[in-house]
Amino acid sequence: MKLNVNGEDRDFDGDPNMPLLWVLRDHLNLSGTKFGCGIAQCGACTVHLDGKAARSCSVLAAEAQGMKITTIEGVNAGHRLLVAWVKHDVPQCGYCQSGQIMQAAALLDEKPKPTDADIDAAMSGNICRCGTYRRIKAAIKDAAGVA
Repeated sequence: MKLNVNGEDRDFDGDPNMPLLWVLRDHLNLSGTKFGCGIAQCGACTVHLDGKAARSCSVLAAEAQGMKITTIEGVNAGHRLLVAWVKHDVPQCGYCQSGQIMQAAALLDEKPKPTDADIDAAMSGNICRCGTYRRIKAAIKDAAGVA
C-alpha cells in the first residue's frame, strides 16, 4: 500500500492492520512520533491525518491510506509553534513534545486565535509527565498572537 507521509508517497508492504504508529516508527524510520500508552489516552503519538490531530496508536495503516499524514518531522523548522516552544523553554524531558506540538498545530489551524478555554479543551488529552502545561499554553498563545 502507499501512504502519503509528510508530502511524500511511501510504500508499506506490511500488515494493513498494523497501527500507524508502528508503521511510522519501525518501517518508515520516523521516530519523532512517540509511543506513550497504546490506547489513545496520552497524546504522545499524535499526528495529523488530512490536517486533523489523530492518535496514531489507534489508527490502522489501512485506515490512513489515501490520507495526508503529517508527523513532527513534516513540520517546518520555522513554524511559529516551534519558535514559541523554544522561546518559552517548553520541553523538560521532551518525550511528549512532538504530540503536544502536533495537537497545538491542529488547534491553531482550526482556531487561529484560540481562547484559554479552546486551548484547555484541545490540549486536555495530551499528557506531560513533567507538568510543563503552563509553558505549553504560553507558547500556544504566543504562536497565536494572543499572549
